[in-house]
Amino acid sequence: MEDKLKVVKDILQKYHQEHLIQFYDELSLDEREFLIQQILSTDFEEISNLYEMSKFNVLDTTEEVEPLSYFVKNDLSEEQIQYFSNIGEEVISSGKVAVITLAGGQGSRLGFRGPKGTFELDTKPKISLFEVLCNYLKSACQKYHTEIMWYIMTSTENHEATIRFFEQKNFFGYPRENIFFFSQGNLPLVDTDGKLVLEETYKIKTASNGNGDLFYALKVSGLINNMEQKKIEWLFVGGIDNVLLDPLDSVFIGMTLSSGNIIASKTLFKEDPSNLSWVFARREGVPAIADCENFVNEISQIKDANGNYLYREMNMLAHLFHINALKIIQDQTLPYHRAFRRSPFVNYEGMKQVPDKPNIYKFEKFVFDAFSFFDDILLLRVDAETESAPIKDFNGPCNPEVAKKKYEKYVLHKEIDLEDDD
Repeated sequence: MEDKLKVVKDILQKYHQEHLIQFYDELSLDEREFLIQQILSTDFEEISNLYEMSKFNVLDTTEEVEPLSYFVKNDLSEEQIQYFSNIGEEVISSGKVAVITLAGGQGSRLGFRGPKGTFELDTKPKISLFEVLCNYLKSACQKYHTEIMWYIMTSTENHEATIRFFEQKNFFGYPRENIFFFSQGNLPLVDTDGKLVLEETYKIKTASNGNGDLFYALKVSGLINNMEQKKIEWLFVGGIDNVLLDPLDSVFIGMTLSSGNIIASKTLFKEDPSNLSWVFARREGVPAIADCENFVNEISQIKDANGNYLYREMNMLAHLFHINALKIIQDQTLPYHRAFRRSPFVNYEGMKQVPDKPNIYKFEKFVFDAFSFFDDILLLRVDAETESAPIKDFNGPCNPEVAKKKYEKYVLHKEIDLEDDD
């Protein structure tokens, strides 16, 4: 232990993080061992570099981006809908489509303890976000007479709790052998001075490193090989919090196959031109998401010759990847983005402190940065009313009550109508 402690002290001195062991003498033997192991497994060089690089907030300019073409689902004719749907249904029926769910988040922004996927809509009876998605999958399995593999990415903080929840719910009646859990990585949080913060006097505070860790996590878990063995060709990637997100949209899948692209994404139209949400664009000749904070009003007004807006397509976390695309991305390095958040921490007196404003930086990778490894992407704009009801927090427009009403209107009523037809 003493030899390890000496190594730890040298590391912390090198990176000016000596405060991490200031309570060492007060810790139990188990706590000391935990802290030492955590420090020895932390890449301080990486964290230091991320902190320094994040000081340079480089924004896109209008000269650096070009428009990406897109389709509007509501503009498709009945013949087109049927054509693309037939293609998609054939691929789904053959068992070549699987679903990846990004579920690494906690329900803290909802005032809820536990994995976000276990949060329940206040319907009658109540239904968790995991069960909502599972019902989509079970319906597709029944409709297409096939099995659909379900891959669920958790985080280190909710992995075990997620598995327990599924076990308690008997996997919602879904075949256990068709569900695969895997965990994304995490990184320490740092304060505005670049100092790592403590969650407990013996524990460095960490958080998941963003949904862009998906590709590396799939690789190290061996699941890409698993997919190949199961003859899976297409993977739908979506978040857990959108209760209207159908992961087996045959039209979307059929359009992607018809386009010849191996990546695709659903988009939402940005109604408010002053909205700072990033938009799809082409940067340096390849698909990207543009941070238009410094030219939002200018770029939001640009139209083509037919009067269509060129830079209004927002990401809704609904993507389609061919397995060959995953194999390309798994060996690439995605950039980190810095987010400024409010998070409790242990202060220099050893007391838990809850800040009243943002106090820490979190570094995250995003799935959409993987688009830049390809020449083109299919974009399909969908109707926000019928396909978008994410649950983000209680105070904003994406709250549980709005999601519940949309779910009851567009999903529950549809299921009741189908039962009546039977």
